[in-house]
Amino acid sequence: MGILSWVIFGLIAGIIAKWVMPGAYNMGIIMTIILGIVGAVVGGYISTFFGKGKVDGFNLSSFIVAVIGAIVVLFIAGMVGRP
Repeated sequence: MGILSWVIFGLIAGIIAKWVMPGAYNMGIIMTIILGIVGAVVGGYISTFFGKGKVDGFNLSSFIVAVIGAIVVLFIAGMVGRP
């Protein structure tokens, strides 16, 4: 996928992850894009580790994996950010 595709993919996955995960996340559009891209990488790593799938293009399974990865990233960031 091209860089523009990753940005759009990350934005959509980040928005969905923030919508699904409870809590107030004060992120701008750039951080939401980064969240989605990192979520796609994390989700791809986790899903390949378990042998279930990977992020390999603009399709529904890749979006699901990316959103799950972004939710994991939000969860970890929430745990690390708490005092």
